[in-house]
Amino acid sequence: MSKLLQPFKLGQMELANRIVMAPMTRARINNKQDAADAATALYYAQRSSAGLIITEGSQISTQAQGFLFTPGIYNESQVKGWQATTKAVHDNNGTIFLQLWHVGRMSHTSLQPNGQAPVSSVAQRAENGTCFAFDDQGNPGVISVSKPKALTNEEIQLIKLDFVQAAKNAIEAGFDGVEIHGANGYLIEQFINATLNTRTDIYGGQSIEDRTRLALEIVDDIALAIGAERTSIRLAPLGRFAGMTPFNQEQETWLHLAAELSKRDLAYVHLSDQETIGAQAIPEGFTEKFRAAYNGVLMIAGGFDKEKAEQYLQEGKVDLIAFGRPFISNPDLVERIKHNWPLTAADPAIFYGGDQQGYTDFPNYVAHTTTIS
Repeated sequence: MSKLLQPFKLGQMELANRIVMAPMTRARINNKQDAADAATALYYAQRSSAGLIITEGSQISTQAQGFLFTPGIYNESQVKGWQATTKAVHDNNGTIFLQLWHVGRMSHTSLQPNGQAPVSSVAQRAENGTCFAFDDQGNPGVISVSKPKALTNEEIQLIKLDFVQAAKNAIEAGFDGVEIHGANGYLIEQFINATLNTRTDIYGGQSIEDRTRLALEIVDDIALAIGAERTSIRLAPLGRFAGMTPFNQEQETWLHLAAELSKRDLAYVHLSDQETIGAQAIPEGFTEKFRAAYNGVLMIAGGFDKEKAEQYLQEGKVDLIAFGRPFISNPDLVERIKHNWPLTAADPAIFYGGDQQGYTDFPNYVAHTTTIS
């Protein structure tokens, strides 16, 4: 039997298979509350045959936002909005985690409270960095990010509280757990990257312990609030997305983080291979090094097909495989993998923004049989 299709026990949760729907920003939230709605619920319900769904990134505060039309998880309207999604997925016997998102410097003043500067570890703008925001004419589109301000220690503590409250809100909304977004050049990675993080305080980049401190404190605070078994984190080791550059002791930093996370008995750690988004792939052999340092449930995402996924599982490199873009245009991806049915290609033009077209209108595959009379 395909290992990909085998059930998997994630803590106390029974996953129907090892196929995970990866978190993907779709920018389909069209209300002033930035709240998930009926279309969101339908979208995820259609894909609930995945062993686990991880939602699109959901901003933990107004400050955390870097894209227009994305859902939040910081107020009552947003909690209520997400409840329809969790109910729809659970009604189909699915399991769903919410991704907690703070973009840090990958934002624009037009998205920030009172037009303030975005925030980061230091006041350095992401070179060639872009976000999805309003341009000078008030039209939505891809624009350059603004220069951020460096966070004070006191402001860092407030952001940690925002993460914790967002995690509590997610549980109130009915989610089975949360995934902290620590990848792709967003806030947490802006502290981990020692070339960018030139701070000299306890969150500075001068030592491995200090540059990973924020990530681990957020993990610990959330685990204390909702339980380690419902807490997870996504990382992009050696990633180069959104202005992340090489730094001294880079592999050692990620392996230190792996070893520290291994002590915490989390739901899982999710590795993001960035080759499919135009950045560097995880170097050959590094996933195995991370696996050796981290003894919990390990997941990976990044351009997998059925054959490569099976290989990774059979070789014991990881426990779960997350598929992203194939789920956009194949809501029944699990069945298509099971029966070797063809996949519908996803058109990048419909990835972000718009209405139900390219969102909830993809049909399940219909197998045609020939009857001999």
